[in-house]
Amino acid sequence: MQTKKCIHWIGLVGLLSVLPFCQTAFATSDAFKENIYKGETLKPVDSKLMVNVGSQAPDFTLPSVAGGKMTLSRYRGGKNVVLSFVPAAWTPVCSDQWPGYNIIKGIFEQNDAILFGITVDNIPTLFAWTNQMGKLWFPVLSDFWPHGAVAKKFGVLRSDGVTERALFVIDKKGIIRYIDVHDINKRPPLEDLVGALEKLGK
Repeated sequence: MQTKKCIHWIGLVGLLSVLPFCQTAFATSDAFKENIYKGETLKPVDSKLMVNVGSQAPDFTLPSVAGGKMTLSRYRGGKNVVLSFVPAAWTPVCSDQWPGYNIIKGIFEQNDAILFGITVDNIPTLFAWTNQMGKLWFPVLSDFWPHGAVAKKFGVLRSDGVTERALFVIDKKGIIRYIDVHDINKRPPLEDLVGALEKLGK
């Protein structure tokens, strides 16, 4: 079953190179799975973008689950940055999406990119969730207070107070090069993000 998940994420291209990592990336305990809130199907998109491809990404500073704060503009001139907004901790798609990025850590490194995971949950909630989810290689940031302020800057704060399931790829000059505001009920295809990262080097 886990192998099928990997094929869904990356397609046949590149499968052989990441297959050994699939078991680790998607392995979660039964206790963790039992604590995932199933919820209902939501309106696919419920916000209006405030940024566009080619525009300057709004700067922000957010607290990290690992401690301290992360500022987007700190990486300008040094790294490409991917922002992964997900709606809420302890939900099924979010709990499946972020561990999947462990599979392509090497692709981020090859394209001189880092990843920030962002939700509107508070730090204690994110600490418990990510600790149970398993080790993530990227920083997880809290946009809890002022509630959803960063999500609002990008235009991905929904009317119910959670964020869209959205990806932003930002180049070293701070310019947004790729946006995917995805159906909140579905996981974004991993191969699409890989393609966006690889275009940064062309």
